Amino acid sequence: MNYSSYEIMVVSAARFLKNDDVCFVGIGAPSAACNLAKLTNAPDITLIYESGTIGTAPDVLPLSIGDGELCSTALTTVSGVEMFNYWLQGGRITVGFLGAAQLDRFGNINTTVIGNYEKPKVRLPGGGGAPEIASHSKQVYIIMKQSPRSFVNKIDFFTSYGFGNGFNERSDKGIQTKGPQLLVTDMAIWKPDPTTKEFEVVSLNPGVTREAMQESVGWPIRYSETLDENTPPTKLELEVLRDLQERTRIAHSKTGNSGQ
Repeated sequence: MNYSSYEIMVVSAARFLKNDDVCFVGIGAPSAACNLAKLTNAPDITLIYESGTIGTAPDVLPLSIGDGELCSTALTTVSGVEMFNYWLQGGRITVGFLGAAQLDRFGNINTTVIGNYEKPKVRLPGGGGAPEIASHSKQVYIIMKQSPRSFVNKIDFFTSYGFGNGFNERSDKGIQTKGPQLLVTDMAIWKPDPTTKEFEVVSLNPGVTREAMQESVGWPIRYSETLDENTPPTKLELEVLRDLQERTRIAHSKTGNSGQ
């Protein structure tokens, strides 16, 4: 079956999730990947959203953390204080799944402003709970499309901390969680080098060249010595993802909204 770059990105990310994960889910592509995993390879995964919904199993993808679909399908809904204090800061989240507007080679995330903070070119939605998710989840997965505007040598604002300038900087600041352990894009799969903590490419999507990769990234890319080719989506994965997206489109069109 033919597939889009977005579809292989979401499918690839979903494959890394496991049944015993407790996943703090971001809206957008992170939500698509997590819900696809629940419908395929990780049916027993526990999905948690920032609004306090625990064990949610939405039939359609939410437009925001306040989407009623999340609360109505959750095992329970708790207060924001309990969500962050007990679940997140209590070390109960195995994976924080985030997106980004800007990302650097050490997994630092900007979702606050593009340009100077006082006079930005673009003011973004902000961090929400992402800074805490990035610091307190046992590990962080990031999913986003590659582009020169997004994959930059230096982010304009530190919203969510990754590895800082690399090496031991994260732990030196007293952050004891693992930090970003996976970056899935529409072109490749990246993981941090164990020593430098700089993201390196471990797998390229079929048909993607190193030349195209470099054109989409604002720093010299490092590649794993054992570079692989990513496995394309299966027929089942595509059918489930497309069905989820179609249900979402229909549901949101009824309310005058549109979704991915």
